Amino acid sequence: MKYRKKPVEIEAIKFIDTPERLEELSRFGLDPVNVSYKGNPVLKIQTLEGEMTAQVGDYIIKGVQGEFYPCKPDIFEQTYEKY
Repeated sequence: MKYRKKPVEIEAIKFIDTPERLEELSRFGLDPVNVSYKGNPVLKIQTLEGEMTAQVGDYIIKGVQGEFYPCKPDIFEQTYEKY
């Protein structure tokens, strides 16, 4: 059987390691905003499946139930369009 993803609106913010963007992620609802600086900056996100990480340039998506998860830019751009 084949299935098609239902059209769904999401909110997303691209992770950039600046104080302004970290504040924006906090206002977005990501709490806590937890960045590890061992090597390259990595944003740690508590998801429904456990802790996941986002690299600089990844998108942080707020799902339909208010959950957060990271998405690589190439996958994000293939899946979503800005309107």
